[in-house]
Amino acid sequence: AGQEPDVRIVTGWPLTYVCAFWNYSSEESAKAKTQKELIKTLKELKKHLPAEKRNKGSKSTTLNTLKYALRCVKQVEGTFFIQPSGLDVSAYTIEEIDSITSEYTLKNTDIFAVAVSLITGRIVYISDQAASILNCKRDIFKNAKFVEFLTPQDVSVFYSFTTPYRLPSWSMCTGADSSPSDCMQEKSFFCRISGGKECEGDLQYYPFRMTPYLMKVQDSVHAEDQFCCLLLAERVHSGYEAPRIPTDKRIFTTTHTPSCVFQDVDERAVPLLGYLPQDLIGTSVLLHLHPNDRSIMLGIHRKILQYAGQPFDHSSIRFCARNGEYITIDTSWSSFVNPWSRKVSFVIGRHKVRMGPVNEDVFLAPATVEGKTMDTDIQELTEQIHRLLLQPVHSNGSSSYGSLDGNDHIMASSSESNGNGVRERVESEEISKSKPVSYPTS
Repeated sequence: AGQEPDVRIVTGWPLTYVCAFWNYSSEESAKAKTQKELIKTLKELKKHLPAEKRNKGSKSTTLNTLKYALRCVKQVEGTFFIQPSGLDVSAYTIEEIDSITSEYTLKNTDIFAVAVSLITGRIVYISDQAASILNCKRDIFKNAKFVEFLTPQDVSVFYSFTTPYRLPSWSMCTGADSSPSDCMQEKSFFCRISGGKECEGDLQYYPFRMTPYLMKVQDSVHAEDQFCCLLLAERVHSGYEAPRIPTDKRIFTTTHTPSCVFQDVDERAVPLLGYLPQDLIGTSVLLHLHPNDRSIMLGIHRKILQYAGQPFDHSSIRFCARNGEYITIDTSWSSFVNPWSRKVSFVIGRHKVRMGPVNEDVFLAPATVEGKTMDTDIQELTEQIHRLLLQPVHSNGSSSYGSLDGNDHIMASSSESNGNGVRERVESEEISKSKPVSYPTS
């Protein structure tokens, strides 16, 4: 009496079996909990997967999600904010930042300003207009890191363009000789930003042109001011939707290697193609052309070799916009010929849109989610073009390189392949510098 019953008598099993059963039940419970958390995490990750990478099968979507997440981690691995030292940068209060940036946000309803700490990456200040532009509540930005609102594939682009030593001081723009339009002419980059979940449950990202500056923000909590990156973010709309880009200004330039890989893309291409520069750079030119027009590129490169760097016009080709529809562009071509090897180093294309897409919103994800792949025909054509341009160019008594506009300065920024280099080449011809708005409208 008063003694614990023998487990072997109650269950009829040996004690070792009972202990093993209890251990097994405990392990199964832990596994079920882990599996539940894993499924929950995968569902959350899948929301960040671009629509064009999603497949109908759940297994393939899961695999694409994991590959995509791994690639994004590798892109930002080892990237972090470093506080700059020895820089003469002016300090501002939050109220002062709000006052000086209102000069831009009040004049353009598509622009918002945000100050991001270079130490923590958190949002220190963001203008009220951001919530309305991103269709979200203002509270969502409180104590949040700015990169959390970027699409994963653009995070590394954001970090590379906001490295402190690359940033111009904001105080340079607020001097007596500066104007708002001067500030908007600084080196910019592009990112897609989301304000959170939409009604359907998916994240909706909008393309923005980001212009970064360096400043100090007076911290009321800590004794020292903290270095921040102030960004003027301007939403980019399709060039075919109102207010439309005039037809005579639907022009952009590109450069590509002898292997037909995009090396540089003019920022004016963004509202016309729907792609950000980083979407195209490093990809094959042929991959984005209409299948029936790809063979035309072989004839174009033969002519490039023949013209020895001098510009020439060619027949139109069809280029696939981000929404999956084709636009027709009239093309002009030139090239840079290395004066020592007498070989083509890179090819410059100047393109004018003749016919836009039926669906004017070029930023929409394509209806079909299947990705573009390098098929055998593209690979063979690429090899033919590459072999062709390995031949030395015969001098015709002209300069070793040509310009599409008759000005040699078109080549000056070709060596700076950062996704926005080409915009400086003929920007003065196509875009009025007096306007703080990025793109001309009718």
